[in-house]
Amino acid sequence: MKLLQRLSMCSLIRCFMTDAPRVRFAPSPTGYLHLGGLRTALYNKLFAISHKGSFILRIEDTDQTRKIQGSVEALIADLEWAGITCDEGPSIGGRNGPYIQSERLDIYKQNITKLLENGSAYRCFCTERRLNLLRRDAVRSYSIPKYDNRCRNLSSKETKEKITAGTPNCIRFKLTSDCQYFEDLIFGGIAYDVSINEGDPVLMKSDGFPTYHFANVVDDHLMGITHVLRGVEWQISTTKHLLIYRAFGWKPPLFGHLPLIVNADGTKLSKRQKDVKVEDYRLKGVFPLALVNYITLAGGGFDHVPGAGIMLKSMDELAQEFQINKISSHPSRLNPDLLGECNKLEIKRRLQNEIESLTLISQLQQLVKKTYPLENLNISDDHVKNVLEWATARIATLDELISIKYAFLWILPSKYNQSEINKQLLEKFVHDLESLKPYDQTHLKQCLRDFSTKNNIKFPMLMKMLRLVLSGLPEGPSVAEMMHLLGKHQSLIRIREALQ
Repeated sequence: MKLLQRLSMCSLIRCFMTDAPRVRFAPSPTGYLHLGGLRTALYNKLFAISHKGSFILRIEDTDQTRKIQGSVEALIADLEWAGITCDEGPSIGGRNGPYIQSERLDIYKQNITKLLENGSAYRCFCTERRLNLLRRDAVRSYSIPKYDNRCRNLSSKETKEKITAGTPNCIRFKLTSDCQYFEDLIFGGIAYDVSINEGDPVLMKSDGFPTYHFANVVDDHLMGITHVLRGVEWQISTTKHLLIYRAFGWKPPLFGHLPLIVNADGTKLSKRQKDVKVEDYRLKGVFPLALVNYITLAGGGFDHVPGAGIMLKSMDELAQEFQINKISSHPSRLNPDLLGECNKLEIKRRLQNEIESLTLISQLQQLVKKTYPLENLNISDDHVKNVLEWATARIATLDELISIKYAFLWILPSKYNQSEINKQLLEKFVHDLESLKPYDQTHLKQCLRDFSTKNNIKFPMLMKMLRLVLSGLPEGPSVAEMMHLLGKHQSLIRIREALQ
């Protein structure tokens, strides 16, 4: 049954797409771009690429009270950082603009008149005080708070008199007791009678701004949107939107609702834990392509072969694989371990690209200089590249390489008291180190122990001297681990410098 449902979805999509599809991402400028928003934008973009369609960015700012200054620019910057560019939108324009709803008020006024004239909408003069009383009474009687549709029954004469008197009013939509049905591209058949739990909804507020539900329908129609892929929180509103489409006599797009993104244990993502904002991931050193791939590993939609391991895929490769009918209807569970693996793979990929590797080296050099501004540093291009090649199997972000744990990789020993250095012993140790094979922590530990015994020097004293010439730091990893991380070549360089 599930397979037949999926096949029917594929047929539905193919039948609908006689022309190139048009999809959109329509965020509200109320703050940051969160992970769920990024996933929605990504899936719309991949769908557009895979079907040679268009991806539109639209800013839905009808609620001016919640608009945050600068958030539109921040949203666009986050999307571009993630590699998600639009074909039409506020920053580049297009034939269906404006792409910011507050700049489309005349369009909404023209279209609301159509619904008033065909009797699908009416003016409501109820005060906020009366609406609050309705809510309070509903709560007291343990019923669902909703508008009682009082103004729907006003005569034309009464309506004109109130308008003439200057009585503030909004415009509401006449809901019908009609169980609307639609095929959700992800969840399958959905049927719901919105009038059971809601009164007539507001389409235009008294301040002249449309509500989300009205502007959403008008814009999607006028912008030629063929497929709406959005969060599952809007699924319950879709039947209401279908009624508005019908009132206009417009053909609605196909709808697909993406499931929630949750933590591995099923809990909600938390701003406090910094696993919601795209900006937080960027500041933690996560690369764009790594974050994009991380999102695709939760919730389906792609050909991930069990047991094949994680493969980092380009945007075009993801688009080639993306299939709506493969998206799971269950909440998408994130596995933080996979994010680290994706970022490791992205570091490896960048190292293999001549131009991107230079950028990566420069990025790490800047991080080191910013972290240790007063230190004598070893951050030559060759050294940094060698460290990166060694580190790809060990670290998930570049930031890890500037922690105290790895400070010795960069900080060269400062001038130290020569009385603390036994050059004769160091010369002997250089000879032993040169011939050491294999060069790993196990053999390094044994080499250090044997050298201490053979040369009659207390082991702690030997460690203190070697740590001094290797890093100049009073503490850190064991000397054996430090030498292993530095590598034989770099370790010998630092010890030989102490012999000068």
